[in-house]
Amino acid sequence: MKIIFSGTPDFAVPALQMLIDSKHEICAVYTQPDRPAGRGRKLTPSPVKKLALAANIPVFQPETLKTEEDIKQLESFDADLMIVVAYGLMLPQAVLDAPKYGCINIHGSLLPRWRGAAPIHRAVMAWDKKTGVTIMQVIKKLDAGDMLHKEQCVIEPTQTSSDLHDKLAELGAIGLAKVLDQIEQGIVVAEKQDEALMTYAAKLEKSEAVLDWNLSAVELDRKIRGLNSWPVAQTLFDGKVLRIWRAVIDENTNNLSAGKVTKQGKRMVVGTGDGTLDLLEVQLPGGKRMGIHAFLNSHDVEGIQLG
Repeated sequence: MKIIFSGTPDFAVPALQMLIDSKHEICAVYTQPDRPAGRGRKLTPSPVKKLALAANIPVFQPETLKTEEDIKQLESFDADLMIVVAYGLMLPQAVLDAPKYGCINIHGSLLPRWRGAAPIHRAVMAWDKKTGVTIMQVIKKLDAGDMLHKEQCVIEPTQTSSDLHDKLAELGAIGLAKVLDQIEQGIVVAEKQDEALMTYAAKLEKSEAVLDWNLSAVELDRKIRGLNSWPVAQTLFDGKVLRIWRAVIDENTNNLSAGKVTKQGKRMVVGTGDGTLDLLEVQLPGGKRMGIHAFLNSHDVEGIQLG
C-alpha cells in the first residue's frame, strides 16, 4: 500500500521502522516542526524526522495541517492509508477523508479505557493490571474511532511509565503490521467502542509531581512509577527539590512518621501514611540521576523530614 506516516516522538519510531522494513511504500512523513531542546535550546528534529531522513523519505512539518495548501499537498500523494502515531496535531476532516482507507492510529491503551493524552502514565498510577495498544480508525472525536486490533501486556509491579512506553511502542508496531495485512486482504473487522466503559487520561501537569507523604506507600509507589520519566516525582530534601526516579515498597514494618527518613545500612527508608518506601534512584538540582548508594555516600539523611 501507499502510506503517509504522521508521528513525532520516540513512541512512533518502531512503527515507522516496521513500515520502512516492509513491502509498503511510504510516500511522505508528517511530523511536528523542529523544537528548541537541550541547554543550548538548539532547534532539534523529532525522532521520527531523523529516521525518515535517514531512510530518504520526504518529510513535511506544517504547523497546523489546516491550510488549503497543506491539504492539497497531502491529497496529491493519492495515498491508500494515513497512519497516525502520537503526531501532536488534530487532523481536519479533509485530511481524514483524503486516503482511500482513511486514517488509523496507534493508541497506548486498551480502548475505551484511557482515551486522551497520558494513557500510559494513568494506567500505571491507577494500578491497572494490564494494558496494551489499540489500532483504531481516526475520527474527529478524541480517541473514539472504531477499534481494529488490540495487543495486550501485563503491567509488572515494578514497571515505570518509561518502561511501559517502550514496551507499548514495540507492541504498536506488531499490531500495526497485522492490521495492514488485514486491510490488504479485506478482512479487517471494526468494533465500536462501548462509551459506558470510557475513562479519560488527562494530560499530566507539573503540579502532580509533588509527593504527599501522608499517602500510603502503595499509592506513592504507583505515583513515582507513573511519573517516570515526566514530570518525575519530587519532594523537598533539606530545602532543595529532590526528584525521585525509582522507589520500592519496604515490606518491613516501621514506625517512621510520614516523610521522615532513616538510613538503614545502604538504604534510604522513608515513612508514609501507611508503610515505608525505599528510595532507589534520586536527583538533586543541577546533578545527575544517581543510585541511592552513591547518594548516601555524599549526603547525611538520618532524621531528615521530606516534603
